[in-house]
Amino acid sequence: MAAGSNIVINMFKIPELRRRVLFTTLMILIVRVGAYIPVPGINPIALERLFAQASGGLLGFIDLFAGGALSRFTVFALGIMPYISASIIMQLLTVVIPALERLSKEGETGRKKIQQISRFATVVIAAIQAYALTVFMKSRPEVIVNPGIGFTINAVVAITAGTLFLMWIGEQITERGIGNGISLIIFIGIVARIPVAFKQVYDQLKIGELNPIVLIASFGIFIAIIAFVIMEQQGQRRIPIQHAKKIIGRKVYTAQATHLPLKINPSGVIPIIFASSLLLFPAQIAKTLGARVPALDRLAALFSPGNALYLALYALLIIFFTYFYTQIQLNPIDIADNLKKVGGYIPGIRPGVNTSTYLQRVLNRIVLPGSIFLALIALIPTIIQRWLGLPPEMAYLMGGTSLLIMVGVDLDTMKQIESHLLMRHYDGFMKKGGKIRGRNL
Repeated sequence: MAAGSNIVINMFKIPELRRRVLFTTLMILIVRVGAYIPVPGINPIALERLFAQASGGLLGFIDLFAGGALSRFTVFALGIMPYISASIIMQLLTVVIPALERLSKEGETGRKKIQQISRFATVVIAAIQAYALTVFMKSRPEVIVNPGIGFTINAVVAITAGTLFLMWIGEQITERGIGNGISLIIFIGIVARIPVAFKQVYDQLKIGELNPIVLIASFGIFIAIIAFVIMEQQGQRRIPIQHAKKIIGRKVYTAQATHLPLKINPSGVIPIIFASSLLLFPAQIAKTLGARVPALDRLAALFSPGNALYLALYALLIIFFTYFYTQIQLNPIDIADNLKKVGGYIPGIRPGVNTSTYLQRVLNRIVLPGSIFLALIALIPTIIQRWLGLPPEMAYLMGGTSLLIMVGVDLDTMKQIESHLLMRHYDGFMKKGGKIRGRNL
């Protein structure tokens, strides 16, 4: 306890870290306040009744990522998911369209241009989803006080603006705060549902609907999955790197032996977020417009979390995005070229093409089992929790998706704080410091 309190004190001794932590806390408070500002013209009692009936379905799952904002039909009802969907589309198009690929290789300037295009795409996606959500609400007359064109325009503009505001907050946290802003917003949304989940569990225990033994077993699974997630996120393979002897002026620099760390899952929690967002986007449109088109309602049922089709597609998308994002972050050709420029080489491997081929082979060998393991971690808890019959909120929180996001984002944020502390010669979270290996978010 004393060590933990010293870490907190040290965090606030460093001016830059103190500013970053306080700024992040302020942004999180704004996000949570916005999750309680409803769109004008809603009957809150009827809306609460509607989502109580829909708990455990697709709407409940989407509401988990929105931090409860969807069930209150607030300005943050869509959460940050439209921005993530736009980012996915842009990254896929970067591989397909040569002009975007050239932009991505122009360094910081190209990255900013692609980010600007992603923002415009976010406006379009958020407006489409906001309109679909408004149509869904208008199909329930008891929820809307005065349904009409005025309500539709107000709701679409308010929800779209709320999503753009969340996008801005996420970017500000990444730049001026601690951690990855977009991931932190999702993390906070999930954590905010914990009190509701515990209340559901308490209510069911009180009336005898939930077996205490089942609950204990569920928490045992919960702890075991967290341990597996940490192992998977921290695991890495170290490739030995040898640097040739250099003579600069009159000084002779001896050869140095270092290593290139290749993580089992270099993309961290990004594949989980991307896969969830990509599945939720069409499912949400189908669900919200299903009242008018029965075929869309059936499609939404197929894509509901826990359904066999949803789980199968979810696993395949996780594996795909793990490979896809790893290739974007760790290009073996670029790594081999950089090693050659600085005079580094892998013992027993020729520099250049042979090095890139070797690195690609190593990446394939570690990323494939890593991606499959990631997919299994995401699916198995969801299946087990549904089989044990836990309340919907608790089942979602203890499901693989929520666990992976919470643990992954927590590790990344801890790593950033640890780096600031160690850089200024303070003790980190571990006794010897530097033990938490960061992830690429």
